[in-house]
Amino acid sequence: MKTKTLRRDKVNIITLGCSKNMVDSEVLSGQLLANDIAVVHENKKLDHNIVVVNTCGFIDKAKEESINTILDQVELKRKGKLDKVYVTGCLSERYKNNLEDEIPEVDAFFGTMELPLILKQFEADYKTELVGERLLATPQHYAYLKISEGCNRTCSFCAIPLMRGKHQSRSIDDLVREAEGLVRKGVKEVMLIAQELTYYGLDIYKKRALPELLHRLADVQGLEWIRLHYAYPSKFPLEILDVMRERDNICNYLDMPLQHASNNMLKAMKRQITREEMEELVASIRERVPGICLRTTLIAGFPGETQEDVEELKGFLERMRFDRVGIFTYSHEEGTSAHDLVDDVPAEEKERRAQEIMEVQQEISYEKNQEKIGQVFKVLVDKKEAGRYLGRTEFDSVEVDNEVVVHSDRKLQPGNFYNVKITKAYDYDLEGEVVEV
Repeated sequence: MKTKTLRRDKVNIITLGCSKNMVDSEVLSGQLLANDIAVVHENKKLDHNIVVVNTCGFIDKAKEESINTILDQVELKRKGKLDKVYVTGCLSERYKNNLEDEIPEVDAFFGTMELPLILKQFEADYKTELVGERLLATPQHYAYLKISEGCNRTCSFCAIPLMRGKHQSRSIDDLVREAEGLVRKGVKEVMLIAQELTYYGLDIYKKRALPELLHRLADVQGLEWIRLHYAYPSKFPLEILDVMRERDNICNYLDMPLQHASNNMLKAMKRQITREEMEELVASIRERVPGICLRTTLIAGFPGETQEDVEELKGFLERMRFDRVGIFTYSHEEGTSAHDLVDDVPAEEKERRAQEIMEVQQEISYEKNQEKIGQVFKVLVDKKEAGRYLGRTEFDSVEVDNEVVVHSDRKLQPGNFYNVKITKAYDYDLEGEVVEV
């Protein structure tokens, strides 16, 4: 007589939003796996029976995407294709009560810091000895390293402190241990992420400890690229740049969101810095690290923004000539201090201004790329796609920056470094061929 075997649970984690969410999903995956529960990320096969949606609640578009994804999974559950749907992350942290009322079909909602509670749903234990252990959802050769959680800044447009709480640094020893573990798994590049990198250490070491952390990480054998994301410009610790200059495996790359350049807007955004101070800072950074790649992000359409403010921002971009720029349209977020202001720039006008600003940057990017023709760069090949190899220089981070289309007569291995001579340049991408140096 045949006995019916119970189907083993298989969990699919869907991650929305930023790289910090990606790390949270990887940590959850590692914990589930350690508890002998099968887990996959963004599973296309649909052979799972449980879904965890890790949501983003940062701006309107992200919230909309999160809601639609939850509703899609709830519909699969209604059709009998899923047994359980759980929701975690920033949207769930911020709007848990509303979501429970609006989408009762979800089995449970969790906040951003409730990993042990999620594991309880699977009758799984939170294994403290696994701190730093993750099941990577990125390709094997790069990973994100989250050095802190939360943020103590009070930028008027930003809801992140509402969802992620106050700044909490992780210890240097823990981070070095995690980096060493990542290298053992084949990781060659780590991207340091936090809500605010430069604040690192103030809570646990009573001083800004990012320079010390960078030195310790640069000593990790096998770690070829260390990249810095999300540095805050006000009270920027310039000693970070000395470490960058001294250590070969720290990329000459800095991601420093400035948000605007009009003093009216910077004051309204509570950025604690003026345009003049930002210009001085950029000059100091370039003086200390010649050839550094500077990336920034900007906001168009903040309450009270005028065309004069937009012109000031465009002029700032033309003078500063950043290597990389991203731009968001302002999203009016409840709970932030800017929510008390009148959201007086219509959505279409926000988009028009964003486009106008990006056209200025597009030209700068094209000119800077043209200067690279004929130069040889160390390129990390990320993947082969549509018969072409795609890689990045040290001046480019994953997904947000330029790519290099790499031509070669021989087979290349994704995850390896090659010397590439640039032969063509476009607005945002480069082409080149592998050369022996």
